[in-house]
Amino acid sequence: MTISLPTVGELKMYAKRLRHAMAERGTAIPHGAALELVAQQHGARDWNTLSAMAPREPATIAGPPVTVGDRVRGRYLNRPFAGKVLSLAALPGGEQYKIVIHFDEPVDVVTFESFSAFRRRITAQIDAKGVSPRKTSNGLPHLVLEL
Repeated sequence: MTISLPTVGELKMYAKRLRHAMAERGTAIPHGAALELVAQQHGARDWNTLSAMAPREPATIAGPPVTVGDRVRGRYLNRPFAGKVLSLAALPGGEQYKIVIHFDEPVDVVTFESFSAFRRRITAQIDAKGVSPRKTSNGLPHLVLEL
């Protein structure tokens, strides 16, 4: 499961633990080098980049609108559906979630009359209200959960 980025204080604590672990194994490294290694572990170019991206304080997050295993209803590409949440993961920043839903019945995601494309399982992003930030060409959210 993906979680949001740790706070700057937590990242510094990771660097301190890394420095002590390396020293116990006979390889002493300066604190700055440990910070750079922690930044690389989190996919950042360097410590300054990571510390700029990381929150200063723990985020107060309302939490996800659904949990794994929940039965959900809503609209996907403006088509009604019912299904089950298979996976849910917080994205960095903690305000969006990656959700995987298995539909009870396949949903036709094409509006063209002479062509169909059915989806049984989707992966999307939602916010705490169960609405996708991504929109179709007519301005409707890709996914809207009925909460």
